[in-house]
Amino acid sequence: MGEQKDSTCEFGEALKRLSQEKYVLRLFVAGMNTKSIQAVENIKRICETYLAGRYELEVIDVYQPPILARDGQIVASPTLVKELPPPLRKLVGSMADTERVLIGMDLHIDTSGPIDPTPEVKPQKSKEAGQRHDQV
Repeated sequence: MGEQKDSTCEFGEALKRLSQEKYVLRLFVAGMNTKSIQAVENIKRICETYLAGRYELEVIDVYQPPILARDGQIVASPTLVKELPPPLRKLVGSMADTERVLIGMDLHIDTSGPIDPTPEVKPQKSKEAGQRHDQV
């Protein structure tokens, strides 16, 4: 029983650390056209809503230092790059679909409430007595 308690405590601590992780993001845009401005506004809104105080956002115009876009292998604009926490993720588009952006950034949250950095876990049915075993 003590081993299970230790595992539960470790899991709780890991969840706490995950909810306090700092996100390092780079948004690559091509000039300050309407699409770029929209992407900047959308990602700032999403970050302030779901990552308040836990993110660093750098907006990079690929026309200014084009070497950054080349080194980052940016082929479309706007592109959001989540550098930290791992894994590295790249999202392309206006960032208007909040739910898709959050999923792309590995934030498993209910968009109607506060952050829940853990994915939903559904109970598994037993194979005993001819019952199906469902995994999601």
